[in-house]
Amino acid sequence: AGQAFRKFLLLFDRILVERGGIMLPEKSQGKVLQAAVVALGAGSTGKGGEVQTVSVRVGGEVLLPEYGGAKVVLGDKDCFLFRDE
Repeated sequence: AGQAFRKFLLLFDRILVERGGIMLPEKSQGKVLQAAVVALGAGSTGKGGEVQTVSVRVGGEVLLPEYGGAKVVLGDKDCFLFRDE
């Protein structure tokens, strides 16, 4: 999967994460709130034309919303694509 991550190029303010870690209570079984950042885009362009870099770094841990993100399968790993908002 490491080879697949190197070939995967993210654009703008996109963040690719791999879920794992904190689990929600029993009534929401299977939902994961914590993820590790595995790839980043360069950032978005602001109104003045300046590039605004993403606010996280590869290897960092992030908390995710319960819903959202686009599922991406790279190698044998399920990852999710989010915007840096």
